[in-house]
Amino acid sequence: MKPLQLNDLILFEDDNFLLINKPAFIATLDERDTTRPSILQLLAEKYEDIQLAHRLDKETSGVLAAVKNPEAYRHISLQFQNREVSKVYHAFVNGIWNFDDEHASWPIAVSTRRNVRIDTVEGKPSETIFSTLKTFQKHTLIECKPITGRMHQIRIHLAALNAPICADIMYGGVFTYLSEIKRKFKLKQGTEELPLISRVALHAYSLTFTDMDGKEQKVKAPYPKDIRAFLRQLENNS
Repeated sequence: MKPLQLNDLILFEDDNFLLINKPAFIATLDERDTTRPSILQLLAEKYEDIQLAHRLDKETSGVLAAVKNPEAYRHISLQFQNREVSKVYHAFVNGIWNFDDEHASWPIAVSTRRNVRIDTVEGKPSETIFSTLKTFQKHTLIECKPITGRMHQIRIHLAALNAPICADIMYGGVFTYLSEIKRKFKLKQGTEELPLISRVALHAYSLTFTDMDGKEQKVKAPYPKDIRAFLRQLENNS
């Protein structure tokens, strides 16, 4: 696999903040699997006092914010704490859904290190707003705006709405195959059909915050190659 090049990931940079387009399958923080460096390790090789302002799941791609000094860390941490940072995700989900500022507010509790559950007794307050961006033959592209920041919040809330994210096996999603959406599909003899996307189809599309000068910064992350290819197949076969 091609080594990660930090310069290829940078979306925004000034003296205080660094925002990157995180690839899928790269952990945000250090983990036991050391075959690939985490995002934090990659950043630390170039920036001495770098800290991450938040996290993304390993399979999730998109905008990830880091800070270069303690003052900047306090500045953006207060914005996260006061829910002044606006985060927008794009999710491809199974089924046709017409959401128009659909509010999901099921409380979320952590079940294990790897997953969460809806729990009205032990769960913490959680809120996400969903809006349909585009529908296809059997799938929907959803804009997701998390108000709170619980672990797997978007994933479990969409599952609770019966609209699980494509390939999110943990929360009821299923893989999508070209044979399911393409007419007159023929698989080459002796080959095995692979899913159109092999990871949770969730992308952190944009992040808006206020910099140290009080200026609003809205940073967008272009879709990575696998999301672009998935979208193209959905569009071509709708």
